[in-house]
Amino acid sequence: MARQDYIFTSESVSEGHPDKVCDRISDAVLDAFLAEEPEARVACETFATTNRVVIGGEVGLSDKSRLATFKDSVPEIARACIKDIGYEQDKFHHETVEITNLLHNQSAHIAQGVDSAEGKDEGAGDQGIMFGYACIETPDLMPAPIQYAHAILRRLAEVRKSGAEPLLRPDAKSQISLRYANGKPVEVTQIVLSTQHESEAQSQADIRAIVEPYIRETLPDGFITDKTEWWVNPTGTFVIGGPDGDAGLTGRKIIVDTYGGAAPHGGGAFSGKDPTKVDRSAAYAARYLAKNIVAAGMASRCTLQLSYAIGIAKPLSIYVDLHGTGEVDEAAIERIIPQVMDLTPQGIRTHLGLNRAIYARTAAYGHFGRAPQDDGGFSWERADLAEALKRAV
Repeated sequence: MARQDYIFTSESVSEGHPDKVCDRISDAVLDAFLAEEPEARVACETFATTNRVVIGGEVGLSDKSRLATFKDSVPEIARACIKDIGYEQDKFHHETVEITNLLHNQSAHIAQGVDSAEGKDEGAGDQGIMFGYACIETPDLMPAPIQYAHAILRRLAEVRKSGAEPLLRPDAKSQISLRYANGKPVEVTQIVLSTQHESEAQSQADIRAIVEPYIRETLPDGFITDKTEWWVNPTGTFVIGGPDGDAGLTGRKIIVDTYGGAAPHGGGAFSGKDPTKVDRSAAYAARYLAKNIVAAGMASRCTLQLSYAIGIAKPLSIYVDLHGTGEVDEAAIERIIPQVMDLTPQGIRTHLGLNRAIYARTAAYGHFGRAPQDDGGFSWERADLAEALKRAV
């Protein structure tokens, strides 16, 4: 029997966090290549520190003569990301930061395992395991702690960028501890918020006065109580932030990107990877399937695992755990999943429309629990497979 009464904590980081700056640049480079060619291959990594950004990895276009010219646009893509995030610090400014571009052509040995050929389906871009998760704790079928931690930082970014709160700066982190009773989140026990700010804000009280109204409007009514403990900028002054304060690297916030620790993670990062890489596309497919299983009323909680081998098209295994909440046998769901969705890399990309420039927007505030968008963004958050799953069962 799963525990019903406990406290669980998740954290989020803002788009100005050093690692998220790198995720954003890597995904913006990916978007640029996919806009140029939907079948482009990209594995882009970014490193950022004081006054410097280094971009490396593998890229590929079908017309190799265009590749060198296209790679030359990468530094300006990075500068545009840094400007949009809001960095104009003396030691990390979108106009003056030094950018080193080390992208090179995709390895032919990787390509031979992934590319389709006569008599051979397109294979997975790597081996690995991917997890999807969904639960009924929030309307978006996400765990409540991570969803509310993201929501707080999104709201603070909105008021910072609009000019409503000019003392806030881009780098920030949030952390929410929720008390569960009878398996449901009922109150916030701890709120942690650290945000970079202009030097005019002199004290923790100054910052709390700015952020508290936005935190209160973001969380559900009644979740904040007289017993809720607040920790706002607990170390004090936070003026130097972003890559000038701490180095950043693509792919270091994989728990923030997914379920905040409420579900397993396969270990692979998402940002900067084109959708032939199952680290990304199959994790999206696993979330899509888990969400639709819960949306179909088959369970109130679902964990789903997929596994792949490089160069092999079909998943090696499908595993479903309904955590004792299921209305349908898990083995039956595992059998019908391949009937309702093609889980080869190409099948996933086709079903979810992943060969589009839709990835830079995923780089902060979570890849899951976001509203599907008209241009295909967050397509894995649709609940359009629920009826097909019910019919198949």
